[in-house]
Amino acid sequence: MRFSVYKSTLVIALLGFVSFPSHAQKHVADTASIEQRISGLLAQMTLEEKVGQLTQYTGSQLTGPASIRKTTLLNSIREGTAGSVLNVKGVKDTREVQTVAMASRLKIPLLFGLDVIHGYKTVFPIPLAEAASWDLDAIRQAAHLAAREAAASGVHWTFAPMVDVARDPRWGRVMEGAGEDPYLGSQIARARVLGFQGEKLGGTDAVLACAKHFAAYGAAIAGRDYNAVDLSPQQLWEVYLPPFKAALDAGAATFMNSFNALNGVPATGNRYLQRDILKGKWNYQGFVVSDWGSIAEQVPWGYAKDKADAAQKAITAGSDMDMESDAYHNHLGELVKAGKVDIALVDDAVRRVLRKKFELGLFDDPYKFSNEKREKQVLNDPQSRVAARQMAEKSMVLLKNEKAVLPLSRQLHSVAVIGPLVRAKRDLDGSWSVASDTTLTVSLLEGLTRKVGSKTQLRYAKGCDVTGDSRAGFAQAVETAKNAEVVVLAVGETWNMSGEAKSRSDIHLPGVQEELFQALKATGKPIVVVVLGGRPLIFNAISDQADAILYGWWPGSEGGNALANVLYGDYNPAGKLPMSFPRAVGQIPIAYNQQYNTGRPITKPGDATYKSAYIDGANTPRFAFGHGLSYTTFKYSDLKLSRSQLTAAENVQVQLRLTNTGKVAGEEVVQLYLRDMVASVVRPLQELKDFKKVHLQAGESKAVAFTIDRDKLAFYNQQLEWGAEPGEFKLMIGSASNDIRLESKFELLP
Repeated sequence: MRFSVYKSTLVIALLGFVSFPSHAQKHVADTASIEQRISGLLAQMTLEEKVGQLTQYTGSQLTGPASIRKTTLLNSIREGTAGSVLNVKGVKDTREVQTVAMASRLKIPLLFGLDVIHGYKTVFPIPLAEAASWDLDAIRQAAHLAAREAAASGVHWTFAPMVDVARDPRWGRVMEGAGEDPYLGSQIARARVLGFQGEKLGGTDAVLACAKHFAAYGAAIAGRDYNAVDLSPQQLWEVYLPPFKAALDAGAATFMNSFNALNGVPATGNRYLQRDILKGKWNYQGFVVSDWGSIAEQVPWGYAKDKADAAQKAITAGSDMDMESDAYHNHLGELVKAGKVDIALVDDAVRRVLRKKFELGLFDDPYKFSNEKREKQVLNDPQSRVAARQMAEKSMVLLKNEKAVLPLSRQLHSVAVIGPLVRAKRDLDGSWSVASDTTLTVSLLEGLTRKVGSKTQLRYAKGCDVTGDSRAGFAQAVETAKNAEVVVLAVGETWNMSGEAKSRSDIHLPGVQEELFQALKATGKPIVVVVLGGRPLIFNAISDQADAILYGWWPGSEGGNALANVLYGDYNPAGKLPMSFPRAVGQIPIAYNQQYNTGRPITKPGDATYKSAYIDGANTPRFAFGHGLSYTTFKYSDLKLSRSQLTAAENVQVQLRLTNTGKVAGEEVVQLYLRDMVASVVRPLQELKDFKKVHLQAGESKAVAFTIDRDKLAFYNQQLEWGAEPGEFKLMIGSASNDIRLESKFELLP
C-alpha cells in the first residue's frame, strides 16, 4: 500500500471547506462571477486581441524620450495587442501607460511586471542569505514588505520566487534561491509565495508571485547559465519538482519556464513539464510566462526551425505568455488561421491571463495600484528598514570563532577595519537591486562607526581591490593592523560577480584578497574576516588561519548596521548554511544529499585506498550544509521515540530536550535527518526532513518535538511511484548535517 500526499492534501482541503462555509461559499461565488465575465470578454475578442493578451514587452522606453520603439509599443497597447509590460515602475509611469491601455477597444488593463527579487526600494538580503536564516516567518515578512513597496509603486507582478534547487555554486543564480535541499527549499517557496501574495489576491499591499524556473534550471551542466540539463526522472521528481509543488499549493499565481533544455527538450517547449505535470497532474490554474526571449531561443537550441515553429511548439506545450521574443505577436495568429494551432489552446491561455487580472481587481479599477499618496507613505516607512536590518542579522552565518574572539569587546581601544568592501554600498545590495537608492545603503564602516563608543578608534585601510593583482595597498594595511588590537577584514565579491549570466569556473575568493589576509595574519593580531558575496566561495587560507569568520552574504540596505550588531554581540548569530561550501572546485557537486555510501565507502579516516575518494583531498566540504555557530552553546539530550516500529497508519513522535548551556540568549536550528538503510532505489546518507528554530535564554531548556509520518519516509521508486518501503530507518538530530548530536533507529513494518 502506498501513501499518497495528494490524498492527504485533499482531506485537509475538504476539512477546511467544512470549517469555514461562509468564506468558502463566497469564494466559490466570486470565482463563478469571474469565470462568467471572462467568458463574456473572450466572446468579444478578436484573434489579434487574444494573441495580444499573451504578449509581454519590456516597457523601459515607454515613458522616456520619443523613439520608434516607444511609438510602436504605445500603438500596440492602444490597439489591445499587448497584455503585459515589464520594467515600468512608479505610480506616475504606470498610470500613464495604463491610461493608454484604457483607450483600447475592450479596455483590458495591462499587467505590470518587475524583477522584485529581494526588495524594492528597501533591499533585503539576497534570497540565498534569507534561506540561511531558516526563519520562515521572517522570510515571509521580507517578501510581504517587498511586495508592499512594489505594489505601492504600481507594480502588479514580481518574477519571484526562484525555487530552483541549486547544488552547484559555480552557477551564479544560486544567489536567487534557497540552496541545495528540496525540503528546506519547499518550506521557503511556500513562505515567499504567501509573503508576496498574501492569503488572497487583490490587496494593494501584495503582488502576483511567479515560481521559477520550471524546471530543473539549478542543475545546469557545469553550473553554466542557459545550459542544458540531463537528469533522471527520479531526481527530477524527488529533488527539483517539490519546491514548485509547494509554491503551487501556496497559491502561486504564475509560473515561469526556464532557459534550459531538460533531457533534450527546451523547457519552454516541453509538454511533459507544462501540460502533463503542471497543468495536468497538478491541475494548475494560473498561467505560465516564458523567460526573456526563451520561446525564440528554441531556434538556436535546434529544437525549432524558425520563430513560427517556436511559437507553435511553445503554445502547444503550455507556455501561455511570450516575454520579449515577438514569436506569438508575429506568428501565433497565422498559426491558428492555418490550422496548425487549435484556437482552444489560445483561449485557454488567454483565460488564464485574464483570470489574474480579474483577481487583482484591475477590471474594476485599473489604477488601484497607482495611488501617489500611498506610494510616498509606503516607500518612506521606516519600519521597512528595521525589518531589513533584522532579516540581515538573521541571515548571517558564523562559520568560525576560535577562542571566542567574537563578539568584539566594547572596551577595545582600536580596531583596524581593512579590505576592499569596508566602504562598499552598492555591493552590499547585491544583484537584482531594482529601485533602491544605494547612497542610503549602510556600509560596514558606517555601521561600525555608529556602533562603537568614544573609547574605540576605528582605523581604515583598503588594502586591495576585489579583483586585480595590485598589492600596492598591502603595506598601509599591515601598518594599520599593527596599530590596532584586532582586525576586521571585509572581503568577497562585487555585486556583479554573482547572479544571472555570472557563472564562474573558479569560485575562489577573487583577486589577491587572501594574500592580503595572510599579510595581516603575519602581524599576529586577531583577525575577524567578514565575507560578503552571493554564493559559497572557496577561501582555504582564511578558513584555516582566521580567528573568526562571519559570512554576511550581500545583506542589503541595512547591511552595515546588521554586521555591526552581530560583530559586537547585540545580535547573537543563528544562521545555518543552506548550501555546502567546497574545499576545491573539483569536489563540485558536493551537496550533502548527493552523498551515498557507495559500494566502497571510506570506513575510517585516512583510508582511501580503492575507496570512493580523492587521492589529493578530502571528500568532505569545508563548511557543511546546516553549519552555523553561535555565541552560546546548546546541549541536545533525552531523545525519545514514541515507538520503534510503525505501520502504514501510524506516526513516530520524536522528542528531545534542548538546553542553552552558555551565558547569553540564542537561537538554535534543530535539524532532523533520516536515512533509509535498504531500499529499491539507493538512498542518500542523509535527507533533511524537518527542523525547528528554538530561542532559549541562558540556562533555559525546552522540549523539541517532531512527527515522522509515512510521507517523510517516502521517495520515488524506479517506476516513479511515490511511497515508503518497509525497513529500517536511521534517525539523526543535530546542529548541522555533519554535527549530529542524537541518533536512533526505527522500523517501518510491511
